[in-house]
Amino acid sequence: MSRSWNDLDIARYVSAILRGGLLLSAVITALGGVLYLMRHSGDTVAYRTFVGEPPHLRSVVGIVQGAARGDAPAIIQFGLLLLIATPIARVALALLGFYLERDRRYVAISAVVLIILVLSLLGRV
Repeated sequence: MSRSWNDLDIARYVSAILRGGLLLSAVITALGGVLYLMRHSGDTVAYRTFVGEPPHLRSVVGIVQGAARGDAPAIIQFGLLLLIATPIARVALALLGFYLERDRRYVAISAVVLIILVLSLLGRV
């Protein structure tokens, strides 16, 4: 790589990822909410019976597949997944920055944190 990175460059990219991830998450979640209200605004709510999330909304794969089909609750969940993934992307970018700066200690720490976050998101930890 011909260009050297510095802390200010990395901070700018991290800031852009955090802002962009939050904005994208908000837009997708709001879109899912509008779709949900358009389809279910006249439904009667039964507060005496608790109904949990359907099984397809309990996994990342199920949420992504449901959102691709246009399922409003899955789109809402997908927006929330993006909100959760935003700080994970921030750690990944920090890992890249530390790697480019050749800071082995922080590369190792960031890698461990990233692995824990990804495994937690996938329900493995």
